[in-house]
Amino acid sequence: MVSTNYLVIGSGIAGLTFSVKIAERFPERKVVIVTKANEDESNTKYAQGGVAVVLDAEKDSFEKHIHDTLVAGDGLCNKEVVEMVVKEGPQRLKELMYWGANFDIAKTGQLDLGKEGGHSEHRVVHYKDITGREIERALLQRAHQLENIQILPHHFAIDLITNHHLVGVNGDNDACYGAYVLDQKQGRIFTVKADETLLASGGIGRVYGHTTNPVIATGDGVAMAYRAKALVKDMEFVQFHPTALYEPEGESSFLISEAVRGFGAYLRNKEGHRFMLDYDERAELASRDIVSQCIDNEFKKTGDTHVFLDCTHLDVDAFKAHFPNIYNKCKEKHIDIATQWIPVVPASHYLCGGVEVNKEGKTSINNLFACGECSRTGLHGANRLASNSLLEALVYAHSIFEYHCKQEPEFKQVAIPDWNDEGTVIPKEHILIQHNLKELQALMRNYVGIVRSNSRLKKARKRLDLIYNEVEDLYRESKITTSLCELRNMVNVAHLIINQSLLRKENSGGYYNIDNT
Repeated sequence: MVSTNYLVIGSGIAGLTFSVKIAERFPERKVVIVTKANEDESNTKYAQGGVAVVLDAEKDSFEKHIHDTLVAGDGLCNKEVVEMVVKEGPQRLKELMYWGANFDIAKTGQLDLGKEGGHSEHRVVHYKDITGREIERALLQRAHQLENIQILPHHFAIDLITNHHLVGVNGDNDACYGAYVLDQKQGRIFTVKADETLLASGGIGRVYGHTTNPVIATGDGVAMAYRAKALVKDMEFVQFHPTALYEPEGESSFLISEAVRGFGAYLRNKEGHRFMLDYDERAELASRDIVSQCIDNEFKKTGDTHVFLDCTHLDVDAFKAHFPNIYNKCKEKHIDIATQWIPVVPASHYLCGGVEVNKEGKTSINNLFACGECSRTGLHGANRLASNSLLEALVYAHSIFEYHCKQEPEFKQVAIPDWNDEGTVIPKEHILIQHNLKELQALMRNYVGIVRSNSRLKKARKRLDLIYNEVEDLYRESKITTSLCELRNMVNVAHLIINQSLLRKENSGGYYNIDNT
């Protein structure tokens, strides 16, 4: 057993920001960060756009940013939360820069501010088109300088430890005591006992297969919290990024940042028609939900599998300077952006719902906090405004930190049983896991995608029940593997998305059901 004051599950911007702050403030307290791949592998690393922050006092204001966020959220944001996050933005960005994160500087000598879909002003602070990677680098560098932070890469959190795991602990007030963790290299499962646990486990994109997320985004934190009976809300609001690079054979899709449309690129169908002008006066700069639904509508009209992003009228040198990563990826795929259009398709990108938390990041379970994409704060409502997610993670990591500055960790004298896998065997047929995974992803894409219907959702629920039963049987009989746990988590997440979709009777933001009026 490993004992710690703080267990942090996830090593992206949310988990690292909290860890660095609490470790700096309390050098005598121990922080253990569990992360299932390399320590720098997270959704944060793949964030291209940037951090939306109000910095231009002449043109921009907190009120404008708040308004843009509320409009994107389609009336379902928590206004108090929106105000808190937007107003804290400049201070949180300053801290990030103090820790060594670099951002692009304009000719004026000030931070270069980009503009993305749904924003009324230029306010996105960025580092070329690899902002997330730069933030991840700076935070990891700082974390490694702090002796009271221990990072465990290639360690997979299997389940949260709550009252029902303990002998002789009852009561209605459920609490979290840490987690059972699989050391993936050694193949052993051990207990991490923690006074406080923070879920910062990222997104759920792999549930759909075609996604801009990395392979690690399997909804582990949301699924663990759900099984622990924490409140999970707004799972129907899955944001699809309208412009991922179309690759017929591939699953994960390379993201073509929203900032490329902010830079002036046009969306065209194969006939060359700039179709967004038919749908919305903001054209390519409409919010993501609208652009994705419009592309989906084009597919239904034409039977096409993709549309195109036209950058041929843009200054190529300026494009290369702003988006070197995107330019190089296109070049690698033999696409010359100066003369050829980029084939693009919507792909699952971001979860606006998740584990419900208050303004201090507390979940409905004592001693369990959540931050970042796995949490549902009320900031995004029905649809996230571009580049608000890194901002949200910074602000909420700080809120959770502030709470723990006032609240000493409570040492809990409880006996936690070891993980019991008696009677289980090493699964002989890995093909069963892969088969169910492919079936689950196809089910979610085809039945629970950008545009939904009640009949498709009900059929999806029926088919998911069969997958669920097969996976649970496999889980009970088998020695634990990462791939089996991830599949189980994705089945839980799919269940939440489908059932919460069926409960929503009106269309809002990123949620569109043809049976709702």
